[in-house]
Amino acid sequence: MTGSIFVGGGGAGHAEPQALLLKYANRHGLIAGATGTGKTVTLQILAEGFSAAGVPVFLSDVKGDLAGLALPGSDQAKLHPAFMARAATIGLELAYTAFPVVFWDLFGQQGHPIRTTITEMGPLLLARLLDLTEAQEGVLNIAFRIADEEGLPLLDLKDLQAMLVFVGQNAREIGLRYGNVAPATLGAIQRRLMVLETQGAADFFGEPALDLRDMMAVGADGRGRVNILAADRLMTSPRLYATFLLWLLSELFEELPEVGDPDKPRLVFFFDEAHLLFDDAPRALVDKVEQVARLIRSKGVGVYFVTQNPGDVPEDILGQLGNRVQHALRAFTGRDQRDLKRAAETYRANPAFDTETAIREVGTGEAVTSFLEAKGVPGMVARTLIRPPSSRLGPLSPAERRLCVAASPLAGRYEAALDRQSAFEMLAARAEAAARAAAEDAPRATGDDGQGFRQARRYSPGAPARKAAPRKTPARRGDTIAEAFGKSFARQLGSKAGQALVRGVLGSLFKAR
Repeated sequence: MTGSIFVGGGGAGHAEPQALLLKYANRHGLIAGATGTGKTVTLQILAEGFSAAGVPVFLSDVKGDLAGLALPGSDQAKLHPAFMARAATIGLELAYTAFPVVFWDLFGQQGHPIRTTITEMGPLLLARLLDLTEAQEGVLNIAFRIADEEGLPLLDLKDLQAMLVFVGQNAREIGLRYGNVAPATLGAIQRRLMVLETQGAADFFGEPALDLRDMMAVGADGRGRVNILAADRLMTSPRLYATFLLWLLSELFEELPEVGDPDKPRLVFFFDEAHLLFDDAPRALVDKVEQVARLIRSKGVGVYFVTQNPGDVPEDILGQLGNRVQHALRAFTGRDQRDLKRAAETYRANPAFDTETAIREVGTGEAVTSFLEAKGVPGMVARTLIRPPSSRLGPLSPAERRLCVAASPLAGRYEAALDRQSAFEMLAARAEAAARAAAEDAPRATGDDGQGFRQARRYSPGAPARKAAPRKTPARRGDTIAEAFGKSFARQLGSKAGQALVRGVLGSLFKAR
């Protein structure tokens, strides 16, 4: 069917061919099901379909299985006879092909490095990443505000750490303008930054920062680029994983123009292991995710959540997901049974079968599906055999991955980190200059070059001894460089009136509405 992605189809007891209409693909979606029921294959065939239609895709590869998109499938009759039987059942003639894959890795080991600056991340997402209290988040906002006013770029972790040291050394003067800055609060933030640094997040902050255009490219053959994020190591830091995905979504929202309802999405974004985004998340953050999920549709971006249980996704967000593929759910406990019943109630009923029973009984490679139809109306729920993928099923070997990365059109663009002058270097330079000025002022404070003081100590025979004039206390050489600069900055703090940068985690959504 033109303008659609074939997902699966019929056979005995199953529905007619099921397809996801590209026109409604930016209405978001859900892929859910217990472990081992076929979610990965469903994600893979959707990524293939979007790429073939000229739509770039971004997805995270938690187990390495999705890397097979980079190579064509072959001889699957021997390796996966169930696939061949399924293809015959639904009347699909498999054509093996590879897709234009670009591998990414926050740690730069299994793909091109992904970086962003501290400034682009913003204080709200950083507070989420560091799990800060309200008071600690307030101090972090103060540090960002002063960096803006003083023209101090915050690019990497050492910039932010230096900025927090500066705020602490000038807490009295800063507190008069912005509110109390407690040393204990600063210490707590610094400790969390240190933990974050040891987890490898330092590689994520810096330059060159990611250019979203590199992810949204379409090849010369008209196929969309498939961006695969290596997430196996990243999953050990779930807070960093969730924050990165949310940051990427917020950047898309901020930078992309409004396009209304296009014939096909400009980009499709898959949130694998979606529960990590919402676990222990404050309500305010969930509300903003809901707002972005609702509003980013008009930017031409489709967001698909992949998780084991639909209950992992908050109800307000779940209600916005129009295209759904529900693999089997196991109802062993009372809670499982309630989740199963709740999941079944979200579908448009089919008189041919009971939805709740179908979700419990579908086998591996089979699913209960519902896609938006004409005018965006939810389609009737259907039991569907999911089509086999055209690309390789399973991971690549390390050698195959290295070859793909080396042949990437982005090879060499992001690998070398840049360390230009930013807050850390600028604060150090200002402090050093202030220290030199203080050292030069010390001799003048004692009079001339020291000779005048010695002559004042002399007196003529018979003349009354003169009492030495009180000495001004010179600047102490023991003062630290940062303290010397801190005193200089405190005097000029009130005169700075720089325009603060518009930053906020989800762009303008975080402004007062």
